[in-house]
Amino acid sequence: MTQDLIILSVSLVVIIIGAEIFTNAIESLGAKLKFSEGVTGSIFAAVGTAMPETMVPLVAIFAGNSAHVSEEVGVGAILGAPFMLSTLAMFLVGIASVVFKKRRRKDVIHPEHTGLKRDLEFFLFVFSIAFFVAFTPPTWRLLRIFVALMLVLSYFYYVMETVRASNALAKDGHSTKESKNLYLSAIFKDHMFFVVVQLIIAIGLIIAAAKGFVSGVEHLAEVLGIPVIALYLLIVPIATEMPEKFNSIIWIRQGKDTMAVGNITGAMVFQGSLLPAIGIFLTPWTINLTVMASSIVTLIAAIYIYILTIKKIKITFPMLIANGILYILFVTIVLGGM
Repeated sequence: MTQDLIILSVSLVVIIIGAEIFTNAIESLGAKLKFSEGVTGSIFAAVGTAMPETMVPLVAIFAGNSAHVSEEVGVGAILGAPFMLSTLAMFLVGIASVVFKKRRRKDVIHPEHTGLKRDLEFFLFVFSIAFFVAFTPPTWRLLRIFVALMLVLSYFYYVMETVRASNALAKDGHSTKESKNLYLSAIFKDHMFFVVVQLIIAIGLIIAAAKGFVSGVEHLAEVLGIPVIALYLLIVPIATEMPEKFNSIIWIRQGKDTMAVGNITGAMVFQGSLLPAIGIFLTPWTINLTVMASSIVTLIAAIYIYILTIKKIKITFPMLIANGILYILFVTIVLGGM
């Protein structure tokens, strides 16, 4: 038990360090390429920090001891990631806005409106399709392949639309700005090559630490008798989603709300399209009641943020308490039913 807690603590510290190095490199990359904060947060940061949760279901599907359990775990991990982002991650962003209120000099979380609306619309579209296709018979193979391909194409279309909107947003004052010089520039020249090197170092640290965190959590869950599906639906995503959470908290502290929220919603689009496409290709893609409930909660949380966005209601911490409540209620019900 003590060894597991040490591994968890060390892994957490390394993830935080990796997130800081990553955000610094991502800001430098976005600034050098003259992209808007929306592109930097919703695409570059979102895809980069999605590496740990992308690996978990793949490892579960390919390396599991039992085919049935592996498939169940894989599906649970895939659909559990957006659940964690739409509820807990959004709630933590709200908390961060209060904690760093004096530094930010504002109460409202103010991401760029059109980008947030686009992210949520794409997510609700792809995730709904991925969710509902789970209710079709596994024998409808052609339909499922078609849906998987559509999810992949939808994500690339989303990337194109986000990049297309970047130029106008950058000219309108939403260009990516570096809050600090590239860390490696203290040793080497501030060159694109070293931006990429720093990104690789950061992602490597994050993935290695997330893997250590997951291993520690798995062992603790075994000791505590937590079912494997609950582990991969509730506990593992806490570790694998840490890069998004810490990156967003760092950007909230710096007052870069578009990048902070875009990092979360962009990751939701990525995880709601490409990961389900992989799951549909590689598994029977059937869900149990627990996974079904988590998916419904995910959609409710995303729709709630979408309504705030289209109604142009100011996003403040009290508004995001609802996302935290959804997370706590779901976890309480799942753990209470064990």
